[in-house]
Amino acid sequence: MPDQQIFLLGNLVIMVAYAAIMVAIVVPVARAGQLRTNRLAMATALIFFSCAVGHGLHAAMAYQTVTQIPVAHQMHMHAAGWSWTSALWDLCTAAAGIYYWTLRRSYGVLLGKGAIYVDPWGQRRLEEADARERAARDAAEAHRATLATVVEHTDDAVLGLTPDGIITAWNGGAERLFGYTAEEVLGQPATIMADERGSGEQADVLARIRQGERGIAYEARRLRKDGTLVDVALTVTPIQDHAGTVIGASAVARDITAAKEATERRRAIENRSNQAQRMESLGKLAGGVAHDFNNILAIIANYTEFVAEETADQPRVQADLRQVRTAVERATNLTRQLLTFTRAEAIQPQDVDLNAAVTEVQTMLERTIGEHIDLLAVPSAQPLTVHADPGQLQQVLLNLAINARDAMPEGGSLVLEANSVTLDGDEVNMQPPLPAGTYARLLVSDTGEGMSPETAARIFEPFYTTKPQGKGTGLGLATVYGIVTEAAGSINVYSEPGIGTTFRVYLPLASTTAGNAVSPPVPRTPPPRGDGSTVLVVEDEAALARVVARILTNAGYHVLTAAEATEALGLYEQHGCDALLTDVIMPGISGRRLADLLHERQPDLPVLYMSGYSNGLLGTTHILDEDIAFLEKPFTAADLLHKLATTCEKSPSHVRL
Repeated sequence: MPDQQIFLLGNLVIMVAYAAIMVAIVVPVARAGQLRTNRLAMATALIFFSCAVGHGLHAAMAYQTVTQIPVAHQMHMHAAGWSWTSALWDLCTAAAGIYYWTLRRSYGVLLGKGAIYVDPWGQRRLEEADARERAARDAAEAHRATLATVVEHTDDAVLGLTPDGIITAWNGGAERLFGYTAEEVLGQPATIMADERGSGEQADVLARIRQGERGIAYEARRLRKDGTLVDVALTVTPIQDHAGTVIGASAVARDITAAKEATERRRAIENRSNQAQRMESLGKLAGGVAHDFNNILAIIANYTEFVAEETADQPRVQADLRQVRTAVERATNLTRQLLTFTRAEAIQPQDVDLNAAVTEVQTMLERTIGEHIDLLAVPSAQPLTVHADPGQLQQVLLNLAINARDAMPEGGSLVLEANSVTLDGDEVNMQPPLPAGTYARLLVSDTGEGMSPETAARIFEPFYTTKPQGKGTGLGLATVYGIVTEAAGSINVYSEPGIGTTFRVYLPLASTTAGNAVSPPVPRTPPPRGDGSTVLVVEDEAALARVVARILTNAGYHVLTAAEATEALGLYEQHGCDALLTDVIMPGISGRRLADLLHERQPDLPVLYMSGYSNGLLGTTHILDEDIAFLEKPFTAADLLHKLATTCEKSPSHVRL
């Protein structure tokens, strides 16, 4: 009996052990979802299950023996098939084992890790797979290390953030860009680098990242550690775990301050170029209008003189004619301003002391500007000499001062200042731009109403004015612009509404010292008479041609008139002439070309040019030489006769073109 008890106990232990092994196999296979697909594992579990059942049968048989069942009944149980049952179950166990080894030849392992048994060939394959896995891990680690090195040393700032905006990573580029070390910012909110507006911007971007946006790119302004501002281009992307949940965000910031400055400078240069082109177009338009208007004024002025001569004994008519003369003079001044704007005003440049010019204008203004204006002149500590027309320079200062006065109806301060300044050539607010160098500078500052940027951008356009109707022509600052550019200078305006305006005029310094005084006007004597000399007059404005012919005829000249160059050449071939009086700009052949053609026939022929454009055509357009005889429209009879006589007196040696 003791043997049966030991047999019973042993079978029970083995049964439990096999059952435990079976469970240990089935549970992980089930968790892996491989109950139907992993046949090798299930075959292994089946072996241990059958073995456990077999040992259970043996334990049941031993238990019957131990409990001393009667012999007759035992024999009956054996006869009933307990032995056959055990034998059949052992066959099932053997079949399961054969099935397992059949599968084992192709599978090699059960679940890989924790395999029950691996044969030598399978072990070799496992080691090779493990070596490949280690190599892949090493390559991935090397890649991550390289990537980390690149991120650490890139110039761009790379930040890691939690979904709530707490800084978790900080590379060297971020330290260089923002000035904070990693120890100072890790664990801190990213809002330490933003103002109130930037903080709201950050919160909005992080909210969009948490909601699933893949990447957000935008430009913003951030704060460095020292409090200075920096313009950055930001790219924020989400960081997700294996399940796709957003666990953080990465932000890449690039400094675009220099790029934005370059873009703004390029835009300013383009705007300045467009402004210069617009001013040039307006100048051409204004010059054309002035030219035609001067022809009309010349007709009106001279016919007024004709009427005055014939009605000398009628005081009332003479009074009316004086009003006409006054209107003509006003119109002439208006066209002169237009011609100045278009750089077509006759000028007499000379060396001028700016300090003396400022003092002279101050003296003039003190008598006229009004007691409600505090006038202050600040001359330069060093002598400043420029090469310009003194009258035009005075006109610049007076126009700017008058505009300043009009901008201070309730009173204020007006400062005239002269000094020198060195420019680097990159200034973007100069009209027109100037090369680098040292220049004389005139400043006219007021504490008046100021101007909006839109107004300041248009103030040099002709006929543009903010004054009430009838209070201004809109040519004052256009005239200033024309004078300054004619003197190879530039002008700049700075204004703030409610604060005031400052005009800065830059002029090239002269190489010689000032001191050439303007010669006093010489009293004009009556013009000499023509004594029958033939003058060929070429003028496409018929009415003006008639006026000129009448003036010359009354002065004793014989006059031939032509409307254009071809007709003039025909008259010359028929009659010849002693002098040529021609308009410069005409349809077809120009006055300069006509003079050249006649000089081929008569080299010593005196030529007097006339034009509403005046000598603005010299130098810039190269239509005429600088030493030509020139008469600016509108002109009086005395002007014409004196200029023609002077031109003929200089012939032949100084008239050759």
